[in-house]
Amino acid sequence: MTRTPRNGMTAARQDTVVPAHEELDVPVPGGKLAVSRWPADDPGAPVVLALHGITANGLSWARVAHHLAGRVTLVAPDLRGRGRSGRLPGPYGIAAHADDMAAVVDALGVGRVVLTGHSMGAFTAALTAVRHPHLLTALLLVDGGVGFPVPAGPDPDELITSVIGPAMRRLSMTFPDREAYRAFWQGHPAFAGSWSPWVDAYIQRDLVGEEPELRSSCSLEAVRTDGVDQLGEEVSGAVRRLPRPAVLLWAERGLMDEPQGLYDDQRLATADLDPGLVRTRLVPGTNHYTIIVGDEGAWVVARHLLAAAGVAGTEGPRATRSR
Repeated sequence: MTRTPRNGMTAARQDTVVPAHEELDVPVPGGKLAVSRWPADDPGAPVVLALHGITANGLSWARVAHHLAGRVTLVAPDLRGRGRSGRLPGPYGIAAHADDMAAVVDALGVGRVVLTGHSMGAFTAALTAVRHPHLLTALLLVDGGVGFPVPAGPDPDELITSVIGPAMRRLSMTFPDREAYRAFWQGHPAFAGSWSPWVDAYIQRDLVGEEPELRSSCSLEAVRTDGVDQLGEEVSGAVRRLPRPAVLLWAERGLMDEPQGLYDDQRLATADLDPGLVRTRLVPGTNHYTIIVGDEGAWVVARHLLAAAGVAGTEGPRATRSR
């Protein structure tokens, strides 16, 4: 495993700075997985392993790291086929990611971790908990991890595109320079009023290639494979087979900041979750992205992670209500 220090980014508010992070290369089958790590002030502090969404990368967790403020260590891999792990070959699929996470925990030698994931990362976290129950002390799912029956008929690619929209289409696009890619994302309705240096660093990490043909690092094969795999019973049903209780935080609004989010009271009721196994909480005022990259959403996620890690002296999460 190799280690490269990275400088912190200037935050949206001038009186704060995103904590500096390290870049690690962790051996996994087929090569090395890129991992971002925000160390705790205390080397013996608990460790959080955070998994990103289907076309994202580990820096999507940077704002959460800011609110964790060095009280725990946050480890956020670029999953196989994304970010700086974009060249890692298959096999892809949620089970492959789960096994990669076991390799990361073993390579870092951190013992058991608090496991969390956003969107597809939440499905991956749930399956990791099922396949490797010895790895975790607690589980937090963020706007993902709970699946619903798939309607008959649609082609899987069409179904995936209907859910993640522009995030899927951009994988076949090229951009003349980094500013063009920034403009593409700044035009996304989910980020209106929520742009920050954290978001900029996260989206810029996605770019590979040379001007004037920059493109997303995400492997289209990986996204297709993982997206279809996520719809299957083994993955979508993992939340009903968890080895320990979990919390699901869900965003009020959707991927395009539309009023209908991925979850709502009715959808969660039809999911027939065991309330003793999965507690669900709404995070008002957030959409699918800003629940981790927006300031308020990241604050709530960080407070839940600190509580899950058993960090003393942290107040309970605000702006949530039990369901």
